[in-house]
Amino acid sequence: NNAGHTVEVGDKQYKLHLIPSGILHDEKLNVIGNGVVVDPIAFFSEIDYLKEEGVKVTPEKLIVSDRAHIIMPYHKVLDKLKEKARGKNDIGTTGKGIGPCYTDKFERCGIRVCDLIDKEVFKEKLKENIEMKNKYIVNVLGGEALSFDEIYEEYSKYGEKLKPFVKDTSVRVYNEIKDDKTVLFEGAQGMLLDIDYGTYPYVTSSNTTAGGVANGVGIGPNMITNAVGIAKAYTTRELENETGEWIREKGHEYGVTTGRSRRCGWLDIVILKTSVRVSGLTSLAVTKIDTLAGLEKVMMCVGYKFNDEIIDYFPASLEDLKCEPIYEEFDGWDESVAEARSYEELHPNARKYLERIEELTDTRISIVSVGPRRDQTMRVKPL
Repeated sequence: NNAGHTVEVGDKQYKLHLIPSGILHDEKLNVIGNGVVVDPIAFFSEIDYLKEEGVKVTPEKLIVSDRAHIIMPYHKVLDKLKEKARGKNDIGTTGKGIGPCYTDKFERCGIRVCDLIDKEVFKEKLKENIEMKNKYIVNVLGGEALSFDEIYEEYSKYGEKLKPFVKDTSVRVYNEIKDDKTVLFEGAQGMLLDIDYGTYPYVTSSNTTAGGVANGVGIGPNMITNAVGIAKAYTTRELENETGEWIREKGHEYGVTTGRSRRCGWLDIVILKTSVRVSGLTSLAVTKIDTLAGLEKVMMCVGYKFNDEIIDYFPASLEDLKCEPIYEEFDGWDESVAEARSYEELHPNARKYLERIEELTDTRISIVSVGPRRDQTMRVKPL
């Protein structure tokens, strides 16, 4: 429940965090894979929210991997206390226990969904974890000890509620693909938040590139036939000036989960090319062309000047990111772009901008959107 997605259908908006956005389609099966860390409180809270909005949520329509790890109360406590201990070097975590849960996963002491729904197994694993975590919370981080009895009672109930939704999702997804069904994998967060290829340490705790799909769901990489990278027409990690503020306000760039304002600026082709490379993207979906409408000139970062050398790849060290962006300038387009319903109807300057993206990334643009509504999203080329 770390990432937030605002999905607009007709005149209705839905804010989702953990449950796949396909839940809005009654006839579709939705899967939470083993690569996700699941907060049972958030899971059932979101189900209640969706039901209030008139969305049907049943175990036939939504399944959760029995191998997914569970976010426990001590993960949230550790997340907040460790972030506080970092002081000015804090990462900006949401405090939802994501990182500590993944830490337990790789330390091999995590509690999985299959453990939570077995009361005896859960009791044994929880007792061991509480004993270990309390020592660290109290003696190292200066926090208060957590109660085993309270957590066991509360989360045993969540285990009972969760049980009908639990399946071996790897088997189910594999069989669906073998039956020639179309499967759409929805990733959370962008490439720059990938644990390996993102702006480390300001990243999430899992792989957010397309390669994470195979491990995160439990299928072979040969079953992924297309990888579509979604990119805004600008970057939400760059300028801190009047133009950046203008883009932020027009594009409503505030985090769904945190409410934090996003730094906005010109499209960064270096980042986009890196995403194409590490995710093996077969096409791009470029959104929010309409947000840039009204600017007389639009810029695009096409390279970095680093140590008197021009580079077009994203360096590993944050220290190496202290480089000078190299821009190309484009003539802007007007607000009429939001009325376009085909690529040919787009303002000629907007088309030039998009074609330059294709040229620089060597990747076709398959989808363009000029607004949040479905009728403002157009298929341009095959995926």
